[in-house]
Amino acid sequence: MLAKLTAENQLTLPKSITQAIGAAEYFEVKIEGGQIILTPVKIQGADSVRAKLGVLNVNEQDITDAVEWARQL
Repeated sequence: MLAKLTAENQLTLPKSITQAIGAAEYFEVKIEGGQIILTPVKIQGADSVRAKLGVLNVNEQDITDAVEWARQL
């Protein structure tokens, strides 16, 4: 299959490709051996971030301290 790159550096993926990978709005893009590799990525919402912080035992004060520390750099 062919896909055309527009003057604005936009690429339209063929419908058969997007149907095969399912719903994807974002793609990780990398170069391997001179080829462009597109990998569908699902962007997770804030709830999953909060859940991960909970698993890591990161609390609100830890975040406040980290932001304060970063602003001093």
